[in-house]
Amino acid sequence: MTDTLTTRPRFYFVDEAAAELRRSPASLRWMLHTGQIKSGKIGGRTVIAASEIERIISEAFAD
Repeated sequence: MTDTLTTRPRFYFVDEAAAELRRSPASLRWMLHTGQIKSGKIGGRTVIAASEIERIISEAFAD
């Protein structure tokens, strides 16, 4: 059984994703608006997949 406190969520709300990427929520919303980050809607709220967060982090360290 996995510990839910140490596993990452499957998706993030905008404020959570901003905190994970250490950006302001406004900055993250701009990235969403300009298509730099892909998102979806669940229950009327914008969500970002954990894989999208990982992609952004990986690209930041790419040569």
